[in-house]
Amino acid sequence: MKKKLSLFLLSSFIFVGCSSLGVKPWEREILSRKHMQFNADPIDSAFDDHIYFSKEASSGGRGFAGGGCGCN
Repeated sequence: MKKKLSLFLLSSFIFVGCSSLGVKPWEREILSRKHMQFNADPIDSAFDDHIYFSKEASSGGRGFAGGGCGCN
């Protein structure tokens, strides 16, 4: 009986914990601001890209497989 009760409580806590996932309509304004964007500063993003491409000895973007050594 205690096992069933503890299993029920544990599963209910897990389901309740996942019930608030997602962005609410009133939170979208805050998340769409410029300083909340992934690439908010284009100069900083360009500097990071320069370091990444210099270390990888490649160019073209992060979406391609393989590195600068010619391996895929």
